[in-house]
Amino acid sequence: MRPLVPGPVVVAAVVCALVSGVAAPAGAANREHQQMMADIRMLQEQNQQLQVTLLALSDALRAITARIDDQSAQTQKAFADQRLLVDTLTGELRVVREKIDDSNVRIASLRQEIEAVRLSIPMMPAGGAPETAPVEGADPTATPPPAPLPSPVAGMAPQRLYDTAYADFASGQWGLAIQGFEAYIRSFPRSDLAERAQFYIAESYDLDGKPEQAITAYDQVIANYPTGEQAPFAYYKRGLLLARLGQVERARESWETTIQKYPDSDASRLAKQRLDQLRRPGR
Repeated sequence: MRPLVPGPVVVAAVVCALVSGVAAPAGAANREHQQMMADIRMLQEQNQQLQVTLLALSDALRAITARIDDQSAQTQKAFADQRLLVDTLTGELRVVREKIDDSNVRIASLRQEIEAVRLSIPMMPAGGAPETAPVEGADPTATPPPAPLPSPVAGMAPQRLYDTAYADFASGQWGLAIQGFEAYIRSFPRSDLAERAQFYIAESYDLDGKPEQAITAYDQVIANYPTGEQAPFAYYKRGLLLARLGQVERARESWETTIQKYPDSDASRLAKQRLDQLRRPGR
């Protein structure tokens, strides 16, 4: 028996079947491969575009940075110039202020000199030399004080002359204080401090143990500055000195005058106390 051998037709059919069965999956793989290659090319193109864009952005960033650096340099230069200008103006302003201060000092000095000259001119009433007003309660037989001599202290400001005399008074140098205050009154008789200077002359005499001279000096306060702030105390202090000298009636008169003329003053209240002491039995 011959073995069963397929015929050529059968073989061909089988081959065709095999070829068709293998060719179908290969085609699909090929299309997928082509698609992948196309995707890769597209990604490569996008990558190139991104690189180009990135380079352009880098160039723009460098340009902006350069402009910022240039503007910063210009700003720093302008700031340095302005600071130099401010420093220069500050120095010039300091110089101007120093000159103004110096001018003010000179003006103040000139004002003091002018005031010293003005105060050194005594006020002369019409019709002759000034007369001293009689002091109420003063001793008519007392020797009048010598007339002031016009001897202004040259080159010394009024306040300085007064302060020097007061410093002598405060340190207990009664003679120097009296000379200083007298020089002040002679030099600046119209000064507001002339009344106080006269009062301190009286105080200096009193503290120096010279009641008669002190009473005369208090009389000058009362006569020359009757409306001044020292007048009430001049009356009161004069009463104390008179009482100390045993002239009780004149002392009483002086205290009563204090109360009558200056009822609201501290000197008036002190004078009342003294009068009350005089009224007590045994006085």
